[in-house]
Formats: sequence, structure tokens, C-alpha cells
Amino acid sequence: MDEQFNRTKGFSEILDHTFQLIKNYFSPFFLIFLFILGPVFLLEAILLLVTGTGFFRQLGIGSNTFEQIIMGFDEDVFVQATAITNLATFATLVLIPLSTISIILAIQKIKDGESFTAGSIIKQAAKRFGAVLGSSIIVGIIFFAVLVASIMIIVIPSVVIANDSPVFGVLFGIGLFLIIGLLTALWFSRWGFYIAAVFYKKSFPGIGYSWSLTKKHTWRIFGLFLIIGLITSIISGAISGLFGAILGNSVLFSIITSLVTILTYMISAVAYAVIYFDLELRHGGDELQDMIDDYQNN
Repeated sequence: MDEQFNRTKGFSEILDHTFQLIKNYFSPFFLIFLFILGPVFLLEAILLLVTGTGFFRQLGIGSNTFEQIIMGFDEDVFVQATAITNLATFATLVLIPLSTISIILAIQKIKDGESFTAGSIIKQAAKRFGAVLGSSIIVGIIFFAVLVASIMIIVIPSVVIANDSPVFGVLFGIGLFLIIGLLTALWFSRWGFYIAAVFYKKSFPGIGYSWSLTKKHTWRIFGLFLIIGLITSIISGAISGLFGAILGNSVLFSIITSLVTILTYMISAVAYAVIYFDLELRHGGDELQDMIDDYQNN
């Protein structure tokens, strides 16, 4: 049993525990994502080959290597590759909830000191996949509606102000964007644990329980998600930039970026699970304290 799950953790402790788990259980965690998302990325690679994308290197016409790499991203093949990649991205978004449930279950096994395999975990997680996917669709629709409304709230007054003062209009729009963006991020940080709520609490769509679970911890959760997002973005950007410069828009480059995507998704999912179990521990303590307070008051 991992004793770190039996006590509440601070900001840095959660990050440290997350990367400890990734280090100690990298293979099963990575296999879970590979089994779920791997077929999608394999199909993507096959479709890219069929549509004429080079396997090892995809270069265009140019006087030097740099121009050839740039032109390789500008050709008609790139348009087809983009369409295929977008389709693969949509498929992965559908499967991400299943991957997240699987990682939560795996970490639950670690927490309880039980052994597990990637296959058994995925099979168990699949039992609630429909409900979690349904909740994800609901949250996605709400997020899209909020996004559209936010764009209208930002653009319309900014354009009106810009008619009189272009500079002030731009500054106003930027300021409003930052404020609304922050408020939206904080809001969805409160809703973010709906996946775990649907799976463990049989709550649908789970946003109510998530809202209750994250009470008093909004900024800490937001900060943790922000740090994890920055870490995964740096990893993804560095590796993609390096191999993109060498391989161009090739199939091999697509495979490498797919593996990096799996890695970054895995890191995020492990962090999500660690934060969830920490919140559950705190939530149980808060409920107990409320019961004690009620008893003393009565």
C-alpha cells in the first residue's frame, strides 16, 4: 500500500507523488493508453501512407533543407494529412475518458496494495465508459456554449470601443479575454472531476459532486492543472519541434508525436487521479468535521 494516499498533501507534494507514480509504474500506465489510443494512431499512420505521405521524411521543393521542410508542410499532402490528424484527434477525445477511468482504477489498485494488468484495468473501466462518455458530451456542449458566449461578450464591446479608440479597444478586449478566460478555467476546474464522480459515485453527469468535492480548493486545483499543462506542453513542443525539423511532415513524425501525445495524456491522467484521491480524503475529513460541529451546536 502507498502510504502517501493516507494523508492530505500540499501543492508540491501532489506534484512529487504524481511523478513518483509515473516513474514506478510507467510501463503499465503507458500500456493502458497504448492499448486504448494505439489503434487510432496506427490507423492514422496507415491512412497517411495511403494518401502519399513519406514514411521517413516528407520534404518539399527548396534550395536548402530548411525551405524543403517548410514546403513539405505546405503541399497538398499536408492538407490531407491535416484532415486525417483531425479525425484521429476527435477519436482520441472520445477515448480519453476511458483512458482516464483506467488510470484512476490503476492508481486505486496501487493505493490498496493490489496487483493489476493493463488489460484487466481497461476491461473493468469499460463497464462505466458509456456513462462517463455521456457526461463528457454534456460538459463539452456546455463548454462550447460558454466559449461562444465568451467570444461574443469579448468581441462585440471591443469592436464598439475600437470604433472610437482602436488602441483602447484592443486593450479592453485583451483584458476582458484574460478575465473571462480565468473565470472559465476556475469554473471548469470545479467541474473537472465529473469523470471520477460518474465512475465511483454513480453520479450523472457528476458535475454536482465535483463542485462539492472541490469546494475551498479551486485555486489549488487550478494551479496544479496549470503546472501539469505547462510541463506537458513543454515536453510535447520540444520533442515535436526537434523531430519536425528532422523528419518534416512524415509518417514517422506522426508516429513520434502520437507517442508523445500518449505520454502527455498519461501524465495528466495520473495527476488527475492523485488530485482526486487527495480531494476525497479532504472531503471525508470536512464531512466528519461538519458532523462534529453540528453535534456540538445541538
